[in-house]
Amino acid sequence: MSSEAPAGRPNETPLGCARSDLDHVEAVVRRSGTSFGRGMRSLPPDRRYAMFAIYAFCRLVDDVADEEGPFADKLPRLMEWRGRIAGLYEGCVNDALDRVLQAAIVRYHLRETDFAAVIDGMQMDAEEVIVAPDFATFDLYCDRAASAVGRLSVRAFGDSSEAADLVAHHLGRALQFTNVLRDIGEDAGRGRLYLPAELLDQAGVPHDPEAALVSPHLPAACRTLAVQARRHFGDARTAMTRCDRRAMRPAQLMAAGYAAVLSTLVAEDWREPARRVSVPRWRKLLVAARVLLPA
Repeated sequence: MSSEAPAGRPNETPLGCARSDLDHVEAVVRRSGTSFGRGMRSLPPDRRYAMFAIYAFCRLVDDVADEEGPFADKLPRLMEWRGRIAGLYEGCVNDALDRVLQAAIVRYHLRETDFAAVIDGMQMDAEEVIVAPDFATFDLYCDRAASAVGRLSVRAFGDSSEAADLVAHHLGRALQFTNVLRDIGEDAGRGRLYLPAELLDQAGVPHDPEAALVSPHLPAACRTLAVQARRHFGDARTAMTRCDRRAMRPAQLMAAGYAAVLSTLVAEDWREPARRVSVPRWRKLLVAARVLLPA
């Protein structure tokens, strides 16, 4: 199942790319301030730089969606990204990110439809302010914003099986549900409310983001989504048992880290939803150790 390049060539670079191109995609990851780069250090170099390129693509497209300005100004730039990704599958490259992405696409058989789905998710965020979507729309958004990234990632990790796609399906939703539950206050400050309308209505929470934030019934809606997030975490773990064990190690780390965030949120029961909950560093290290070290 491995697609690693042969070892033992002293001048060989990851994915066969120029060192300057590899440095460029890694710099995009570093500038983002995310811990993603550190989390990918355990991967072999080819897979690590493939993930850096995937992350850089997601970061740059997300920047288009997040920046201030009308959708009419963002749409042409999102369309440029669609054309750029399509071009990679026809052999057209123009810069460092293109070259590393194309190398990753060829090496790990990354699918154009998954890149397109990521852009679709960013477009959903850009074309309108999302407020209390119906559950079907919310689930579609989570598939595009998170599970599609997962479908690219598991292939770069080393497993392109149907079971690996199932991991991406469930883990992507689990992570995105957790993000929504963690960022309610921050999202309300941007006029957004990602919690599904059905859950809000069931709990008696208004759809207005600021009003929802101070509603005494908000914790009930959050608890319901948390139960669904935990179900997706469990389904992802089950699917992992049918996958390449080594390839799933990064996914296990992400799952464990986010599950710890969800547990902290549930324990605090959204008593202060405007405050962004974080997991102490010692607990993150303990979670990582439990995944990485044999029992």
